[in-house]
Amino acid sequence: MKCPFCSYEDTQVVDSRVSESGDSIRRRRRCVACDKRFTTYEVVELRMPQLVKSNGSREEFDENKIRTGFSRALHRRPVAANLVEDAINRIIQTTLSFGEREIESRRIGELVMEELRKLDKVAYIRFASVYRNFQDEEDFRDVLEEVQKS
Repeated sequence: MKCPFCSYEDTQVVDSRVSESGDSIRRRRRCVACDKRFTTYEVVELRMPQLVKSNGSREEFDENKIRTGFSRALHRRPVAANLVEDAINRIIQTTLSFGEREIESRRIGELVMEELRKLDKVAYIRFASVYRNFQDEEDFRDVLEEVQKS
């Protein structure tokens, strides 16, 4: 680690501590050349995979798009905000667990539908009708039957 004061390339770690949340490490360092001390933080950097759209184009994973989808599907539905956040976090964790650099956007849509089904059946049907591009009442009937069975 380079010293921020004198730019010397060699520093010593004097003390290391894990943060209270457990997701970072705080290190006190001392420069061998100028003897000044400074603090660094080490955190895990996770990269979300790129999404491959159905037309073959690629885009960055956007958590806000998931949040917007939930918001539209759950409009005026009695679902607590913390349950929605938990569902979004599960989708993110599942996506990370795939360990892939790219993932089809359809897989994300399926994860969203799965979470909505657990939260609210009406929201699930709303989302499915747009996501699966329902054309007539038969499509709705099929999903209603599917929901009633579960």
